[in-house]
Amino acid sequence: MFTKFPNSDIQATLVDQIRLAARPLTGADDDYDELLERIGDARFVLLGEATHGTHEFYLERARITQRLILEKGFVAVAVEADWPDAHRVNRFIQGRGNDADAVEALGGFRRFPAWMWRNSDVADFVAWLRDHNDDLPPGAPKVGFHGLDLYSLHTSMEAVIAYLDKLDPKAAGRARDRYACFDLHEDPQSYGYATALGLDRPCREQVVAQLLELQRSASDYANRNGWIAEDDFFSAEQNARVAKAAEEYYRAMYSAETNTWNLRDWHMAETLDALSSFLNRRSHGAKIVVWAHNSHIGDARATRMGERGEWNIGQLSRGRYDGEAFLVGFTTHQGTVTAASNWGEPAELKRVRPSLEESYERLFHDVGHDRFLLLLGNDERTWGLRRPRLERAIGVIYRPETERASHYFQANIHAQFDAVIHIDRTRAVAPLERLGTWDDAEMPETFPSGV
Repeated sequence: MFTKFPNSDIQATLVDQIRLAARPLTGADDDYDELLERIGDARFVLLGEATHGTHEFYLERARITQRLILEKGFVAVAVEADWPDAHRVNRFIQGRGNDADAVEALGGFRRFPAWMWRNSDVADFVAWLRDHNDDLPPGAPKVGFHGLDLYSLHTSMEAVIAYLDKLDPKAAGRARDRYACFDLHEDPQSYGYATALGLDRPCREQVVAQLLELQRSASDYANRNGWIAEDDFFSAEQNARVAKAAEEYYRAMYSAETNTWNLRDWHMAETLDALSSFLNRRSHGAKIVVWAHNSHIGDARATRMGERGEWNIGQLSRGRYDGEAFLVGFTTHQGTVTAASNWGEPAELKRVRPSLEESYERLFHDVGHDRFLLLLGNDERTWGLRRPRLERAIGVIYRPETERASHYFQANIHAQFDAVIHIDRTRAVAPLERLGTWDDAEMPETFPSGV
């Protein structure tokens, strides 16, 4: 699949071709006219990011999403975040929560890495969603905000119990008894470790039983109350699904036989499918925007991931929603990023090193535009991008001192995405809580090497 880096003549020709195909982005209202035209009637638009801490990626995703909502009738934003935390935001933007403003509505995002969602760009976008929903005519479907991830084992179990406490106290008692299986463990990782070593019994039967009882009780709750709050029941059911998926995920963390990446992305794809089915009951053909890292929304078959037998949301969406999923990747050459040095450590403002010579990012830098949109597909000028190159991925951890080994992988970007947005120089997203490790003072160009 992967071939040798092309010579300088081929490289120069490709740069010229990409320059001709690129649509410069200026910040004008019509920046994404051609993108929306190419998206057409797609029901799922997946918007990526090359890092989890870049201001411009959040800003441009918000601009595109706003147009999709206003001009193409998209009704939900599904993000790489935990369901309970996102549901609090969902209640706020739909005018059903108790939070006073967008910043307060993001208060559920406390688990590392909090800055992914507790940042000023997301707060601005959430405030826009609330204003948009408030301005809708009575009875019009309001836009939702939903989480796709599976890390919220304990928070999701608590949400299931809280829902049943209001509706069916006896069922809530049974849920408490089942979920008490986890009580000996302060965190999900310790549960996974203990079960892997045989020190404690797995809780799989309990979480499965709770999900099944909740699903069987849906019609009973409706008859008992005369109506059922569909949103609340769907959220409770999804939290029960999360508990089931999280139990398996944390148990698999300490097993060499199970690929936890595949478990996680399968759960996110299943959540997207469940959300689509739920929304379709109200409005057939409901359209959803997905926000997640490039590594999740770019088709895994076009990267080394696929060779390792890994899949992701992008690949699964193309398979499940044939012709109705549109994948957009983001790249950058250099700048700053909000990231940690190690898992669980505070957010830092880090300098992103200039991209490597043999990478897509350097190729796009050589095009000479500050920022541009590149529509792939049938444009012959982009076919040179089918030759695999290095592509950079920065998650919540960034280690520039080992960048090539830690943050680059081989990919065929032409097959990975339907469109790419390149922003040559980017800056770090601003966390809502800025600790001493995050300093917005300009860093020297030689950071972090000092040379």
